[in-house]
Amino acid sequence: MDNAQQSANEEGKSSAGDKYETGRAMMQIERDRAAHQLQEAIQLKTVLDQIKSEMAPERISFGSLVITDSKRIFISIGIGKLMVSEIEYFIVAPTSPLGKALLGLKVNDRLTFNKGVMTVREIL
Repeated sequence: MDNAQQSANEEGKSSAGDKYETGRAMMQIERDRAAHQLQEAIQLKTVLDQIKSEMAPERISFGSLVITDSKRIFISIGIGKLMVSEIEYFIVAPTSPLGKALLGLKVNDRLTFNKGVMTVREIL
């Protein structure tokens, strides 16, 4: 009986130790994930800091807000759709397919993209 109790006690200690180690491992994974997200955010901020605000650029470039007849597109970092004051904006990277297609266009240029046609109305 003493042997059975001792085995049970050892099993309990082992299980508790395993739970402790598992908890520590999970916390380390979460910490690593948060550190990775922070590093990505810092890199994105560095990219955003490179945007130069010019008055009405002639051609679409990095940092341009493009108003087409159907969309509002900001060329910066690829974060997707964003609603501002109930207006939908597409935030795309210059390396994205849409960003690449827009770079260098001027007001009144037409673009065929995803089976649709857009006309550039303004570049801000």
